[in-house]
Amino acid sequence: MDIAPVPRDADALAEALLAAFDPATSVLVAFSGGADSALVLAGAVRALGATRVAAATAVSDAVPGAEVVAARDLAGRLGVGWHEPRTDELSREGYRANGGDRCYFCKAELMSVLVPLARDLGLDRVATGTNADDLRAGFRPGIRAAAEVGALTPLADAGLTKAEVRVLSAHWDLPTWDKPAAACLSSRIAYGIPITPALLHRVGTAERQLKDLLGDRVRDLRVRDLGEEGARVELDRACLDGLGEPDLERVRDVVRRLGHDEVQVRAFRSGSMNDLLASPSPQR
Repeated sequence: MDIAPVPRDADALAEALLAAFDPATSVLVAFSGGADSALVLAGAVRALGATRVAAATAVSDAVPGAEVVAARDLAGRLGVGWHEPRTDELSREGYRANGGDRCYFCKAELMSVLVPLARDLGLDRVATGTNADDLRAGFRPGIRAAAEVGALTPLADAGLTKAEVRVLSAHWDLPTWDKPAAACLSSRIAYGIPITPALLHRVGTAERQLKDLLGDRVRDLRVRDLGEEGARVELDRACLDGLGEPDLERVRDVVRRLGHDEVQVRAFRSGSMNDLLASPSPQR
């Protein structure tokens, strides 16, 4: 019979995370500015000292500009050097093709930039925000790409789940403790539809305009490009339940104006695009 693990309090989580860092190592954190990578960065500073830690936030067509600005500000708050290297995922055929292994090519591109950057900065290793839940998810091709270059995974090594990441982040007063997940814009485009700068821009523009429209009413928001089937807007359940038909029509109109004839609106579900892997590839 399986025995449920004993819940850990914030002090126990902190002890586990700090122990995951080798005190003789210096690290460059792959810092998206999300909850996971923010906790890795904060833990690295506590375990190693700010002078032996740096943060790098990749800049590309697939990363919303607002996320880069937020990452810069948080790195400054934590007192570490911050870098914004340019990555070129679209130069990789496997990424552009947008198959089920797209994330492998995305993370491979990131590592191809961060590993040399770490070396140039005199830092020993690159660390990512992979957590224990990611290892159990069963579909994370990007994890393999990072593992191939020896990237550190302090959260996973400490056994921290996503929920525990949020507990410890709140304990350490990180503003990201309740930040919604924010995957790159390419994750909004259905598998099989080739990724282009124009599609990334359209998705990013739609999400930005919808956030402006809905304001504080929305927490989780995705605009999914489904090719010939149009687009699907996903809103967190609380937001969706609070919208009347006039509001929903305004949501659809935002996306229609950007070039989609058919627009669905439904409840947000993380990873919903993976459902399409078992279906025929959408065509444009």
